[in-house]
Amino acid sequence: MEGERGVIVMSQVAAGYGRTEVLHGVDLTVPEGRVTTLIGSNGSGKSTLLRALLGFIPLWGGDIKVEGISVKGLSRREAARKIAYLPQGKNVPDITAERMVLHGRFPYLDYPRRYRERDYALAWEAMEQMDIGQIAQRHMAELSGGMRQKVYIAMALAQQAPVIVMDEPTTYLDIGQQFRFGEMARRLSREGKTLVLVLHDILLALKISDQIAALKEGKVLCRGTPEEILEAGVTRELYGVGVKPVETETGVQYYYEEPTNL
Repeated sequence: MEGERGVIVMSQVAAGYGRTEVLHGVDLTVPEGRVTTLIGSNGSGKSTLLRALLGFIPLWGGDIKVEGISVKGLSRREAARKIAYLPQGKNVPDITAERMVLHGRFPYLDYPRRYRERDYALAWEAMEQMDIGQIAQRHMAELSGGMRQKVYIAMALAQQAPVIVMDEPTTYLDIGQQFRFGEMARRLSREGKTLVLVLHDILLALKISDQIAALKEGKVLCRGTPEEILEAGVTRELYGVGVKPVETETGVQYYYEEPTNL
């Protein structure tokens, strides 16, 4: 990824809650049009780093720039035009899938908030891209977890932000849905979207990521390609479990080795 443009550049980022600093001088560049995944044990600072990126908490030190502009100077509306966010554990509102996707157009609406023809067109385009046009009028509560995830991603696409941030996007998805999510993430990156994910599923992270950043105690322990992360033994240091790659007819697959702390 050397020489690629960094759509997000974090420099010596410090942040936390109350009097407790959680992030300590984090440096991280997110290349454009690639999948970058944050991994680490609970409490390592992954979600805090996302919250700092999104402007939900103030920076105590350092800076984060998105497309060359500091997040410190962005309003919520301006930030939403640059970064679409899919949080973990989203509520399921009593609205149709189409209405949910239209929520992605909020950052572009003036008062009074009335959708324009262009908003409907972009929402429909996003639904077609995610192949969910046939469920446009179905209520969110009626949909499976995988279908809901497609609706939320269509909402992010309708937002037309260059960056999509997802916190634990595979939670509540079964194995088949997780596999399809991985394919979807790769396709979105090929189409030019920059994805920043937080994943606990290390095997999935290795399979779909261009870059992995491993966090430990509020610092970046290591970052690099999946191959570089494996070579550095990061999974064993973080989780006490090694991972091995194996070449198959369908590409590289990964499996866990026996834990060292049994």
